[in-house]
Amino acid sequence: MREWAESLPIVTSGEDFEREFERRLAESSRLAFRVAYGVLRHREDAEDVAQEAFTKAYRSFRSLRDRDRFRAWLVRMTWRLAIDRVRSNRRRAVHEQAVEDPPDPLTLPDVEARDRHAHLWAAIDELPEALRLVTVLAAIEGHDMKEVSRLLDVPEGTIKWRLFTARKTLQEKLRWMTSKG
Repeated sequence: MREWAESLPIVTSGEDFEREFERRLAESSRLAFRVAYGVLRHREDAEDVAQEAFTKAYRSFRSLRDRDRFRAWLVRMTWRLAIDRVRSNRRRAVHEQAVEDPPDPLTLPDVEARDRHAHLWAAIDELPEALRLVTVLAAIEGHDMKEVSRLLDVPEGTIKWRLFTARKTLQEKLRWMTSKG
């Protein structure tokens, strides 16, 4: 009987599981927040989405086959949750359509810069998801191509192509901003 029991695979104890999850989360939590913030551009919403991603990751961690890819898995999960939050917020805004007094343009700092920033993010939001994610991670967050490739588990050449395509698309969509004179 004892020989049979010793031949069974070792199951990680609850403490080992907890320790491994905490270690991997500590390595990846800032990146998850930055990805959420890159999509939402609002600190509290980004914190909520990152926390939601951490909770989902914890619940699914035992079933993750390749735990060495935890970071990329968490980034993709965070990205999807952030996109869902954006869509949900848009739907809610359409339903709530409360009429507010427009802000006084004299109280807004550099209205033109804010307007350009809003147009840029609107154009980024219109990109297909794969292009948006690469744009946020590489062009906005400043990760190099190898890091983005590793995070998304996509070949580096594909990352370069997506970033090139995203930049060309954004250039076309925002051409009117540079031709203003």
